Parts: sequence; structure tokens; C-alpha cells
Amino acid sequence: MMRKREDAFGRMIYDYYMGDRSGSEIVERDDGYFDVSGGPGAYFREYRDWPPHERKAMEFARSPVLDVGCGAGRHALHLQERGLEVVGVDASPLAVKVAKARGLKRAHLLPITSVGAGLGVFGTVLMLGNNFGLFGSRKRGRWLLRRFKKMTTDNARIIAESVHVYRTANPEHRAYHKLNRERGRMAGQIRLRVRYGRYATPWFDYLFVSESELRDIVRGTGWHVERVLDSGGASYIAVIEKD
Repeated sequence: MMRKREDAFGRMIYDYYMGDRSGSEIVERDDGYFDVSGGPGAYFREYRDWPPHERKAMEFARSPVLDVGCGAGRHALHLQERGLEVVGVDASPLAVKVAKARGLKRAHLLPITSVGAGLGVFGTVLMLGNNFGLFGSRKRGRWLLRRFKKMTTDNARIIAESVHVYRTANPEHRAYHKLNRERGRMAGQIRLRVRYGRYATPWFDYLFVSESELRDIVRGTGWHVERVLDSGGASYIAVIEKD
């Protein structure tokens, strides 16, 4: 269970929901690199303001939907409003609290590694907002994909977003890719924590992968990449179906 002072992401979400629009999350990488997010407003963005590839991804959702890393619930709430049955899970207590307060009927405090058949059988596993990264590593990703196969329908889909990790001219990122390879990790396997005010999450792995790397992770787990929705920018969404 996450301690109160560790729920940096959730505190930012909660403060924004309660009317404090001044904060941003700071992402700290284990090589000392820092970055500041665009602010919590992105987690509350209405459907009409989503990028085209994200709106397109909603067309592939089949009920019931499991939204992994649901945050404030923007994807889950949209699908629920469309009449789909949706279950949201998140490791952040305050994020789950906000998602419920905003109207998500079913939201559970669970990390991705605790997701199992007890939640139900799903037609879609949703991992938007770059939440393919929650797999953390190639090994854990393949283990979780096999677990997802057992808790989904025969025609189920995983809709997962990631980042074109090698499309960067930033020398800090390129150096980090090199460092990761030297220590036997995938180039985009980021070790990070999130900070907000006096709050800081524990360190955790978050995985950014190229399209070819994503296909490699999925291959042999009972799933395959059916199509890719490209944003024309940093991110892309893979629609993954059962073999």
C-alpha cells in the first residue's frame, strides 16, 4: 500500500480536482535528469480536446473494459458515458478517490501486478496515457500479457500507448539509452519517481518502447499487434488482439 507522502501523482490530481490549478509533477530519473510535466489539466481533458489518434482508439473498445492506470478517469468515464461497462484500477489512492468522485462506478486501488481474474472477464484492456510503460520491463510485460490473456474474452483487445523512444535529439536521453544498454536494460526502461510539492513516489521502472520493440514483447504471449495508430508526434497507440 502506498504511503500518504508517496502518492505524489494522486495528490496533484486531487488538488487540481479541488480547484488548485497551480501545481505540476516533476519527473526525476535515476541518472539525475529532471523534467516538468505540462500540468495536471491533461488528466482531465474532455474527449473533444483529445488528439485524433486517442479519439480513434476509443472506437476499438469492447465492453467490459479494464482501464489500467485509470488516473482521474478521463478515458474510463468517456467509455462509461457511451454505455460500456468499465472497471478502473490505479496504484494511487487519491487518483482512485478522484475517479470515483467524478462518477466512475467501479474503481479499485490495485497496482498492475495485482490485476487478476477476480476483477472479471474483459473485452478490452485499456492502457492509454503511455501506460504500456506500466509493464516496466520486457520480462514483466510478457508475464502480464499472458495473465491478461486468461482474464479476457476470446476476441479481446489491448489498446496500449507508448512513445517513439528513439525519436529524440536530446543528448541527455541518448546518453541514458546508452547507460541502460550497458547495464543490461532496454534503452527505454526508465527508472524514475514522481515528485509534487513535498510528496515523492517510490522509485519504479517505466518502459518506453519503439514499435518494433513492442511487437517483440507481444510476440509469443498469445497476442499480436493488429494495427498502430500514430500521432504524428512522440506517441503511438497499438491495438493488440488475441492470436
